[in-house]
Amino acid sequence: MKRLNYLIFMFMMVSPAFLSAQTATVGSKVGPVKICDPSNEPVELPYLGKKNLLIFYVDPDKANQNKEFRENLEKNQIESDNIYSFGVVNLKDAPLLPNAIVRAMIRKKVKQTGAAIYTDPDYMLRDGWNLGDVNDMFVLIFVNKDKEIEFLSKGELSQNQIDEFYRVINKYK
Repeated sequence: MKRLNYLIFMFMMVSPAFLSAQTATVGSKVGPVKICDPSNEPVELPYLGKKNLLIFYVDPDKANQNKEFRENLEKNQIESDNIYSFGVVNLKDAPLLPNAIVRAMIRKKVKQTGAAIYTDPDYMLRDGWNLGDVNDMFVLIFVNKDKEIEFLSKGELSQNQIDEFYRVINKYK
């Protein structure tokens, strides 16, 4: 019994370290994943390996996180044929918001702005790319054509992160 308790204890101690070592970081390679369109139809992540991707992975519970940064990007949009940007709404981490209502809001926003917005109802992107904990976070990801993460931020952006974001973006404009 002592041995079993020891093994369970060791597993509990090693597991978090192992899992955190597996979490994506800048330099991590990513592969294809499916997400859903605003009508909840599965689609492949667009342009992976064909264009540089700027992905806004947002928990709708924290829609106002980085509001000033997002508003600045809306006013000063990144104009480049080399960069495809889109949003993915993390529906799984917003259990109190009915998915049908969020999807209706997304369809309205797409119609108004022409923005490309997808959904992730079951952590398809989070788990497919080993993003780790993304609950209550605005996640900003830049993936180059070689499928390598060049920028990754979760939560509130610091000024240093904003500067680094623009450095990476300007490299690919």
